[in-house]
Amino acid sequence: MNTTFTPPAASLGSRLKAKTTSPLFLLAVAFLLVCTLLALPVAVPIGPMYWDVLIYYDAANRIFDGQVPINDFFSPVGPLGYYLFAGWVTLFPNAQPALVAHWSLLAVTAPLMALVLWDVGQRSRGIAFALLVPFLLFALLPFNTREFYPFPGSDAFGIYNRQVCQTLYVLVAALMFVRNRYLLVALISLTMTALFFLKITGFVAGGVIAAYAFFAGRVKFRYALEALVIFAAVLAAIELSSGLVSHYITDILKLVMMNGGTLLPRFLQSTSINFGVVLATSALALVLLWSDRHKLSERFSADRKTSLATAVSGLLDHNGLWLLAVLFAGVLFETQNTGSQAFIFLAPLIVAILLKASRLLAKPMVLLSVLGLAAAVILPPALFVVERAARAYIGSLKNRPIAQRNLGTLGAVNMRSEVAVRVDHMLKFYPEHRQLYADLTNAGELPTPLLYSDFDFQVTYLSNVDTAVDSIRKLEADKGVHFNTLMSLNFVNPFPWLLDRSAPLHIAIGADPMRAVPDPGSTEEAAVADTDLVLLPTCPPTTANAALYDMYKSALTQHRRIQLDSCYDAFVHPRFFAALDK
Repeated sequence: MNTTFTPPAASLGSRLKAKTTSPLFLLAVAFLLVCTLLALPVAVPIGPMYWDVLIYYDAANRIFDGQVPINDFFSPVGPLGYYLFAGWVTLFPNAQPALVAHWSLLAVTAPLMALVLWDVGQRSRGIAFALLVPFLLFALLPFNTREFYPFPGSDAFGIYNRQVCQTLYVLVAALMFVRNRYLLVALISLTMTALFFLKITGFVAGGVIAAYAFFAGRVKFRYALEALVIFAAVLAAIELSSGLVSHYITDILKLVMMNGGTLLPRFLQSTSINFGVVLATSALALVLLWSDRHKLSERFSADRKTSLATAVSGLLDHNGLWLLAVLFAGVLFETQNTGSQAFIFLAPLIVAILLKASRLLAKPMVLLSVLGLAAAVILPPALFVVERAARAYIGSLKNRPIAQRNLGTLGAVNMRSEVAVRVDHMLKFYPEHRQLYADLTNAGELPTPLLYSDFDFQVTYLSNVDTAVDSIRKLEADKGVHFNTLMSLNFVNPFPWLLDRSAPLHIAIGADPMRAVPDPGSTEEAAVADTDLVLLPTCPPTTANAALYDMYKSALTQHRRIQLDSCYDAFVHPRFFAALDK
């Protein structure tokens, strides 16, 4: 009598344990944690250039109003981040601005990272965790890897740069570890599409990495062609339905013309600011190449007898050269950035290098050098972000909330008591000494080069906006009018969002006249000339606001300038003159 042994089915408990200790489960828990925090009334400490996040609300308000980014208004980056933000702020209307803006990209990166983890996890759960943990660290903590101000605070600037870095992380992880052909093609095409519509410099950096993967043999010609076809098909569909792609490329060319002369200095600046990671990565690459020099030479000679292309691909696929290629892409991307999570996408490469470290046991000095330099590449950014988050959030426990009536979630910030005292002083000082700051503006100077980074300036700006909303409502009530379109001669324009009004078509958001506002043409001038109320902040006057006024003043000749309140002047459209004169 033949009997066969049938192993007992895995218990429910063991299957549940396997699932709850998987990388995919951790990713899902992190996503649910994000959603929970966005649903709660959370406040964060004010930070340098905090007003950058208000750009997202300006864009979302325009989108809700039927405007299409790029087509209907000029923006400094691609439209994807604004659409993601608009969707998330719809789901979580009470979310803290800096958090929802940073986390909104998880709608793209979390599913893509899940695909990477699913493929890698089938071979090694440990490698999957090694890829996931750094990704989650930077995706969850909304901080840049470079400090811009000595005091701890929230990083509400550089958000789309951080999002590009996180998308590049997924791309590099896929290229290094995904083996499933269909998944790899999908990941390449989707990440490159996301990068294209996030920020064009991110797309260029991703293109450098993807092209290197092709020449190194990581991506076969057929795979590359399939990914390119999918990418082109998405762009063609969007272009045929809206014309957005061609308008986007036109806007990119305008920005290139405005900033083209600064590329070389910024390349040097990018290298110097990130000198630590550049040095560590370059040194690690050289150590790896030197230790494998004989093997590389022998392999190249052997492969060359069969095919020169195969020999070159084999040479390029060395981890040392991969490090240099990805490093170059990172330096290129950072040329246009003030803040980001620079070079975090080197981490998947470091994981790949450490997996082969056991081969160096016979060379202890090389092994120690590799381990030390690998740590120097990935640990400083991670520790720095954790430290900045801890300083900002723990220190905020004794902070004071901003006093506000009309800001809603835009006022979900707090500040140190000494900042609050200074804000009280400056709210009185700016109006009384307006001419002093006007004289500085006429001389082409700011009160301090770090004016926009000063916490008190950011809080003062929010307080003045809060008061201006009351002033607009009072003017409307007193005169029996309603201003439907609102514009601000300032970097940001939160008024349409706060008052549930419209912003004029064709006017740039994130209006930095030195870098991101092309000279207005007849279309822009006509839109400004037709705007009901144009606001000019005066506490204090600044060079940027003066430059914006100079750009648009010819379109405001028919408007009447009035003092809205002590910190805002306003230009009123002629259609309201009769009501104003009553």
